Amino acid sequence: MDSVNLSPRLAAVASFVPKGARLADIGSDHAYLPAHLLLKSHIDFAVVGEVAKGPLENARQELKRQRLLAATALRLADGLAAVTDDDQVDTVTIAGMGGILIRDILAAAKQRGQSFTTLILQPNTDEQVVREWLVQHGYQITHERIVQEDKHFYEIIVAKPGNQTLSAQDLVFGPFLRDEQSPAFKAKWQKEADRISLIFERLTAAGKADTPAYQQWQARFQDIQEALS
Repeated sequence: MDSVNLSPRLAAVASFVPKGARLADIGSDHAYLPAHLLLKSHIDFAVVGEVAKGPLENARQELKRQRLLAATALRLADGLAAVTDDDQVDTVTIAGMGGILIRDILAAAKQRGQSFTTLILQPNTDEQVVREWLVQHGYQITHERIVQEDKHFYEIIVAKPGNQTLSAQDLVFGPFLRDEQSPAFKAKWQKEADRISLIFERLTAAGKADTPAYQQWQARFQDIQEALS
């Protein structure tokens, strides 16, 4: 993967970035995503935010190699503290982090009074945590996509300011993903159902089929079966 040829995961994230956006890519690492969008003249400007010096230097070298430094601002900062009012950022991408960390980054930004027109989020875990935070803090989910890359599944969540109410199943499975029932969605949750089936076998063999833990797994298994039906 490089700035010209993104991975399927980052290509899916890039597909949701509005034309002409002023972008903040948080946790950018090599800055492949903003570099790709700048090379295609899809965005006008990008803030590249990193919390560690090593990844920020990786981003600097990639942007220098692609002759894109003039269109970017590289900042060593915690989350969206990398963005200033003068940047006029309207679109934020946060990809490749855990959902709890993404939630915490968004919560800290909200405490600072920051708001953005478009959030494009790709949590590696705890997608439900991200959805819960969004709907509780004045954002509505407008698009979703799930991408399979090798053995891993990645969910992309796009949100804009607005009010929305989601069911418990929507929070877990995604309101758009659950309706779409894509092959990747089915594969992800069938894999999880198969994993839970093995847990059932181990708990039963250990004489723990009547425990609260077994019942919790059973409820999750039933939720997955309903989502796939």
